[in-house]
Amino acid sequence: MAFLAGPRLLDWASSPPHLQFNKFVLTGYRPASSGSGCLRSLFYMHNELGNIYTHGLALLGFLVLLPMTLPWGQLGKDGWLWGTHCVACLAPPAGSVLYHLFMCHKGGSPVYTRLLALDMCGVCLVNTLGALPIIHCTLACRPWLRPAALVAYTVLSGVAGWRALTAPSTSSRLRAFGWQAGARLLMFGARGLHAGVVPDLLWAARHICPLD
Repeated sequence: MAFLAGPRLLDWASSPPHLQFNKFVLTGYRPASSGSGCLRSLFYMHNELGNIYTHGLALLGFLVLLPMTLPWGQLGKDGWLWGTHCVACLAPPAGSVLYHLFMCHKGGSPVYTRLLALDMCGVCLVNTLGALPIIHCTLACRPWLRPAALVAYTVLSGVAGWRALTAPSTSSRLRAFGWQAGARLLMFGARGLHAGVVPDLLWAARHICPLD
């Protein structure tokens, strides 16, 4: 990807303090750059290039594949499920591309902190919105429980997101999302045990609890 000659890269000790969060990455740090300089870094080698392109290719893939795979003729009253699915797919790679691309901006630590918050918002959205269709489908035969579960998960996810955004360390940010992983495992476990729920929404609609 080295199409342009880039600036002289920095080692870990010479990089800005807010970028010294991984002592195992010893070199390849971009110097403080303007917005256009950050964009120019798309075309020369540095230690964030892989992060930028892997997330960027994922974002491009979702933008191409989502319109091709959504069942446009079957959205109906549950169309919000597809909307949350699309946002959950697009938000994380979009936030990560911006974070990794502009993290060396000359605005320094304040700009970096906002970019990190944006990246964390993408993680929050995929953890929150990505689970709502799972809960909705798993509790298809429990209409009295499903709204309560959806609201409870959304509210608690907001708390987890706030903790992640204000966490002092990477490990603290990861722990903030731990209970969301537990909730997903609980839903999958309920499907496997057939504990009053159904493993397949379409099968349930046809054989057990018609939703019309």
